[in-house]
Amino acid sequence: MLALLRYHSPDRDRQWRATVHAVWKQVEERDPWNREAHHEFLTYMLPSWHGVGGEVFHWAQERCAHVPRGLPLHTLPLVALAEFHRLRMEQEGHRYGLTVHPWTDNPSTQQTWENWWAYRAPGSPHAAFHDDANYLAHALSFANRHREAAEVFDAIGPYATDVPWSYCGDAPTLFTRHRTWAVKASAP
Repeated sequence: MLALLRYHSPDRDRQWRATVHAVWKQVEERDPWNREAHHEFLTYMLPSWHGVGGEVFHWAQERCAHVPRGLPLHTLPLVALAEFHRLRMEQEGHRYGLTVHPWTDNPSTQQTWENWWAYRAPGSPHAAFHDDANYLAHALSFANRHREAAEVFDAIGPYATDVPWSYCGDAPTLFTRHRTWAVKASAP
């Protein structure tokens, strides 16, 4: 329902917003920690769809404040950050530049590390584990936290995802380069 509403909603129409919130209320009642629903709602709230300004960041942070530790929903702020980076690159291109990385000194990276990664069940990854782990490895890498990223890269194995790596350049090249740096940083 959230995907249908995203694709068929008039821009910020009051009636449709009420419908979206009613659907979201159903999500919270039926499965409050549903990963796919959270990611779909985050996408709905992006300015390129139906959101405005930083409301997606506020929503992602607010959701994470209530999510139990160990759940991959703690990556939501990293997803929002990557999407905003992609949008700025599309809109501003070289004026924004590839050297600008909003992950440097971003508290969401540490929050994701502490609230998801440190408490996750390592032996039983969830269905979208590689998607979530790539967001964290990407954020740690671009924050120059390669030693911590090594642990995430080790869990990812060879399963790089195109997103978010492609938002900063050639995905396979960036993934390989940062994984190599992470391995070197974690060597005794």
